[in-house]
Amino acid sequence: MLHEVLLALLGYTGDLIIDDREYQQNLRIQLSPDAPISDECTFKLAPDINFLQSSERDVIERIIKLGFYYRELDRFATKSRNLSWIRSSSESPTSRTSELLKGKKEKQSVYRRAIANGVIEILSVYRSAVLLIEQKLLSDSLPILATVTQGLNKFFVLLPPLFELILEIERDGHHGGRLLNLLHKRCHCGVPELQTCVQRLLWHGHQVLYNQLASWMVYGILHDQYGEFFISRQESRDSEHDSAPDVIEKLKYLSTSDASLTDWHSGFHIALDMLPEYIPMHVAESILFAGKAVRVLRNPSPAIRFQDAPSHQQMSRGSQRAQGYSGQISSSKDSSIGDELLPQSDANKIEYMLQDLKESSEFHKRSFESAVDSIRAIAASHLWQLVVVRADLNGHLKALKDYFLLAKGDFFQSFLEESRQLMRLPPRQSTAEADLMVPFQLAALKTIGDEDRYFSRVSLRMPSFGVPVKSSQVDSSKTKVYGDGDMGASETSLEISLDGWDGITLEYSVDWPLQLFFTQEVLSRYRRIFQYLLRLKRTQMELEKSWASAMNQDHSEFAKLRHDQRSYSISQQRRQSFRPMWRIREHMAFLIRNLQFYIQVDVIESQWNLLQSHIQNSHDFTELVGVHQEYLSALISQSFLDIGSVSRILDGIMKLCLQFCWKIESQESNESTVELEQITEEFNKKSNSLYTILRSSRLAGSQRAPFLRRFLLRLNFNSFFEATARGVLNVVRPRPSLAV
Repeated sequence: MLHEVLLALLGYTGDLIIDDREYQQNLRIQLSPDAPISDECTFKLAPDINFLQSSERDVIERIIKLGFYYRELDRFATKSRNLSWIRSSSESPTSRTSELLKGKKEKQSVYRRAIANGVIEILSVYRSAVLLIEQKLLSDSLPILATVTQGLNKFFVLLPPLFELILEIERDGHHGGRLLNLLHKRCHCGVPELQTCVQRLLWHGHQVLYNQLASWMVYGILHDQYGEFFISRQESRDSEHDSAPDVIEKLKYLSTSDASLTDWHSGFHIALDMLPEYIPMHVAESILFAGKAVRVLRNPSPAIRFQDAPSHQQMSRGSQRAQGYSGQISSSKDSSIGDELLPQSDANKIEYMLQDLKESSEFHKRSFESAVDSIRAIAASHLWQLVVVRADLNGHLKALKDYFLLAKGDFFQSFLEESRQLMRLPPRQSTAEADLMVPFQLAALKTIGDEDRYFSRVSLRMPSFGVPVKSSQVDSSKTKVYGDGDMGASETSLEISLDGWDGITLEYSVDWPLQLFFTQEVLSRYRRIFQYLLRLKRTQMELEKSWASAMNQDHSEFAKLRHDQRSYSISQQRRQSFRPMWRIREHMAFLIRNLQFYIQVDVIESQWNLLQSHIQNSHDFTELVGVHQEYLSALISQSFLDIGSVSRILDGIMKLCLQFCWKIESQESNESTVELEQITEEFNKKSNSLYTILRSSRLAGSQRAPFLRRFLLRLNFNSFFEATARGVLNVVRPRPSLAV
């Protein structure tokens, strides 16, 4: 009888101890590993046994439950460790297809296989305990059942919870990160023996995790055959039915730079359903960044070989950190480029850190986060070296400042002068861009030297603007000014746009690996600022040209009529009638000049100096990306492009200034001055509204525009704007007259 019990403890039933499922089906064969796990114990004493006392029956039925748990745990381990789905080289294509179809029905899991290895370890200890009990029973002259109970006492605490664990795994289909979450939660219990066993299972699961982390962060390879890693490919959702050969075939037609850019920007993402709860999101993001950085460093574009030499020469003059870098790129093999970008010593350092974590018997959150931060710092440092030093990031930033932020004022002054007559006419949708290329190239010949090797990357664009403008002479009394100050303002307000030329923009050609830094979003923000600054400069130039043209004509008339007394008096009266018009022109020019000075000096130059300081002191790519984003955000916010009310007012003021300049020319033919008076009144209202909004405590007292008070001081140096604004707000007080 005792031998029957010992066999049942190892999962083998017989005549005295039966499996209820087999007994009911009249089967005497062992259950297949593919059979579902029973949720209740099916090992029982045979009903026809009548030679046992009820107390003995109770003890035996309690003991044989361990045999049931053992058998179910062993079946789970056998099923999870089944490697028959692996295709051998001798299989025919038909059999391979059938195996794949079976594999899709039964989802495989590397993590379950690892947990199964841990279960086998625990069951081996259990089998050793059963063997020891058998030896004691054989050596004992009077074997008793208490020997069995005493020898297996500790397993009554271990096997039932482990059975519940694998039952939940099978029922809910846990795998990958969800399986690690389940084990991590089960580790928190008050039974030391059970806690040790579950921690051992979790250790086995972490071995797979660390192997995947090593593949990702050391070699930049995503080794995740069954979608269990929390880093996954983005396109897997769109092409989940594609086979691996199909994906490889698609990637084969992409160039190295295209593939690396796709991987960097949208190739990989964090699968939240597979992210273990005990790994914080910021740590997962660091792991994602480190792997993508290693992929970039290990798979560089061949073009980097030709950029290397001039990049070093430029950056050695502009960055102190670049002076210590003296590596020369090898032109023999592309693999040698990757070895230089990520030295083998640093790759080994990353591998050693992960190996230390892997060998630890317990998972320590602080040690894990510290290792990930160190790995991320290594990857970010080498990526910084690639982008800042080799690719000459600072030179490209300076070029963007020169052309997109109008630092090369002489070039854009020349361009606007050359294209002034063209811009007085409505743009032709089919040839507008080609028409602008002539003055653009003329301005370049006059102002851009041969030493500027970045100008070739700049190109002028005139986007399609939809509804053509009927006339450039738009009556301000019938015009409503719209626009929210963003880069699409010229497209959303085209029907009331003065001349349709507001859509002029620039494109900048960026090579690998600078696309990692200058994304399309970043370049679109540069274009948004450029359109705003170009309109501002054009408005200022038109105001100056109108004054110069009028004064030139006035002097010519004076020289002709100074000997004709009657005509001279008429000319003097005419000049007196223009005095209010020139006063309002001066006020327009005063506001536009101060706004230009504020943006170019107080905003752009100060933020540029801060950016340069961070570039000199930073050695981290991610930190540099964040600083550059703050730089662009500061330019937009301090220029009021993100404040709808202010940007709409500024948009209206610039339109009124251009209208005014064109109306002056039409006024020379003795037309009515009603339109000029309407423009003047509208300008006064908008300028007063602008000053009132800017001087509010919400703006002037905030940190979003630290130099706004200087701008307001220059505008209101003689208290004119303040007095005028009060007059508008208080109808009782008369409006002060315009100063000459």
